[in-house]
Amino acid sequence: MKTQIVVVGGGAGGLELVRRLGAKLGREDFDVILLERNRTHIWKPLLHEVAAGSLDANLDEVGYRSHGHRWRYRYFYGSLEGIDREARQVIVAPVPDEDGTELIGRHRIRYDYLVIAIGAISNDFGTPGAKQFCLFLDDRDQADRFRQRLLNHCLRVSRSLSENPNADAKVEIAIVGGGATGVELAAELYNAAAGLRHYGLEVFDESRLKVTLIEAGPRILPALPEKLAQAAHEELEALGVRVLTGTAIVEVTAEAMQTKGGETIPADLKVWAAGVRAPEILKEIAGLETTRGNQLVVRPTLQTTRDDRIFAIGDCCFFVPEGEQKPVPPRAQAAHQMAVTAYCNILALIGNRPLEAFVYRDKGSLVSLSRYSTVGSLMGNLIGGRMAIEGRLARMVYLSLYRLHLIGIHGWLKGMTLIVIGHVNRVVRPRLKLH
Repeated sequence: MKTQIVVVGGGAGGLELVRRLGAKLGREDFDVILLERNRTHIWKPLLHEVAAGSLDANLDEVGYRSHGHRWRYRYFYGSLEGIDREARQVIVAPVPDEDGTELIGRHRIRYDYLVIAIGAISNDFGTPGAKQFCLFLDDRDQADRFRQRLLNHCLRVSRSLSENPNADAKVEIAIVGGGATGVELAAELYNAAAGLRHYGLEVFDESRLKVTLIEAGPRILPALPEKLAQAAHEELEALGVRVLTGTAIVEVTAEAMQTKGGETIPADLKVWAAGVRAPEILKEIAGLETTRGNQLVVRPTLQTTRDDRIFAIGDCCFFVPEGEQKPVPPRAQAAHQMAVTAYCNILALIGNRPLEAFVYRDKGSLVSLSRYSTVGSLMGNLIGGRMAIEGRLARMVYLSLYRLHLIGIHGWLKGMTLIVIGHVNRVVRPRLKLH
């Protein structure tokens, strides 16, 4: 019987892991399986560009079936429902068709080694109305839904201005969360609005956009040094974004957001990008140790604390490095680094060799303000502090992070080819995706 390795979740970490395992182990004596609820992969840090229409996800997405054929792993379409640790089986939830009928029934997948890499979702902290009236940017479908609604509201305002040029019609957008996602989306929206006049909405431009960014903490971008966060704050305000800090949202309605201070912020589109948590399915799953945020607690080897055959990587795992006070942050770079360690340790278990401890190397943080600016800090783990970068250099480094992701999931040859194709597409394809 083949040794079966099951990876649940095809995000940045999971997809790189199955590529490495499939390429190394092949299919003769091993069976590497990816269980994923989506049919295609898109790098999560790009979802704000998909939402604004600045990026056509159809050009950048990765089909799991073709990728699995290329790298010798099997892709199963479905969602995790549970884990039977005694039988060493993953329980896969029933898969519904578009009309709600059952397409594939509940079933089980045997595993010898299991890796949970299902990422994280937005945390609305139980705020009344948030789940009902807010849009989230956790996956491709949600980003597409936001883009479609954004275009509809832009069309409405454009039509109103055509009938009455003196009308004060605007598209009002409120974004909760001053982290990287919220800040990047706010800037990207102005980039997209500036381009709409070239695609049929001649009377619409960025002046018809009213974006409010709301952060409960004392400043935006808490992961960056205060000087760089302030630079981003000023850049956003120069674009026209109203930035509110120290402002908590206590209720969301169909028409507005209500702050703790009593202000009502009207909004046509409401986006929640404040904080993340692991999916609810992981809450006390199979008796494994979890945190209040549903993350799986792991040892330095990235094995779960109560089962040596089950690993967790990426945003869904909780690991505090030795000598540190805080856990490894939920970043794409951490997921990639964990994928490498999990890969080495699974091979070590198979070969009865000692396992290695995961060492997080903070390569810094970068936040893109679309074409306007990029701010961030690099070399986060170097003695002597951080190197702050801004402007063109920062933009180049920001783009290089995505290129490293492409190489991580495709290998050097195809990764470099896709990078070249991406440059060509930016020249020959439309600047905005309007459908």
